[in-house]
Amino acid sequence: RFIAKPWAINLGIQDSGPHRAQPNAILEKVFTSITKSPDGKRLEGLSKQLDWDVRKIQRWFRHRRNQDKPTTLTKFCESMWRFTFYLSIFFYGIRFLWTAPWFWDTRQCWYNYPFQPLTSRLYYYYILELAFYWSLMFSQFTDIKRKDFLIMFVHHLATIGLITFSYMNNMVRVGTLVLCLHDASDFLLEAAKLANYAKYQRLCDAFFMLFGVVFIVTRLGIYPFWILNTTLFESWELIGPYPSWWLFNGLLITLQVLHIIWSYLIVRTAYKALVRGKVSKDDRSDVESSSEEEDATPNSTKGVLSSSSNGSNRVNGHVAGGQWTEE
Repeated sequence: RFIAKPWAINLGIQDSGPHRAQPNAILEKVFTSITKSPDGKRLEGLSKQLDWDVRKIQRWFRHRRNQDKPTTLTKFCESMWRFTFYLSIFFYGIRFLWTAPWFWDTRQCWYNYPFQPLTSRLYYYYILELAFYWSLMFSQFTDIKRKDFLIMFVHHLATIGLITFSYMNNMVRVGTLVLCLHDASDFLLEAAKLANYAKYQRLCDAFFMLFGVVFIVTRLGIYPFWILNTTLFESWELIGPYPSWWLFNGLLITLQVLHIIWSYLIVRTAYKALVRGKVSKDDRSDVESSSEEEDATPNSTKGVLSSSSNGSNRVNGHVAGGQWTEE
């Protein structure tokens, strides 16, 4: 409200939403009480009842659906908040772990386990991360629904489960490594969204490519060969198969499966960017895309990135028509 919004206005981002649908009591009742996407039979019936062309009714429903979406200014402010959190917590984690012995030797995560002290810095690091992921879990149900809704839901469940489980079992040392590794790429994605909302397309594409590289290196390289190696093999060697070993590693492997899925989507988006010369379509974008372009060119390619909450990002989240959607 006091930082992101004034900055967005200075960048020329307007607090104006999509085209609003023409007031119509009959269509509004259908939209709110029956369906937001009527089928062909219902469209024909409404066409006869209102003496409207079917295409006009379809356009009305598209406008009405888009009308409920947040404005670009709202999305810019939200992305700036996430960018600020991800960047701050990542540097906090790096600064904290730089002096931690287990950052340089992962076997230190298991020496004297479970009799390892919980310092105040480590405690606050954990609590901040847990609170943030709980907020993402709840806000996902009020945000625009995205194609990766189920994947993100599973991700949030696994993350919250891992943070809580590792804290209760005092596996906080390896837990800090997992948290810091996951924060390494998230702020780059939010930076790309900010650049897109401000219409700096080249900067947006550059941040996205950098995000893709960091994401794949950390999630498909460092994570399995550094994190999973110590939780699966070093822990087994040093402290043996403790009762919760299977659950703990099961959750970590679930995250790895999600990493592979997201990496595939990122690579596919990057490939399309190289072919077309820009990041043109995000495979995690909103289910509903902007209708203005479709109305003007009905036969044009759909889904060119419309700006869209969470994410979806979203991703936590990424792109259409050279514009970014939330994770």
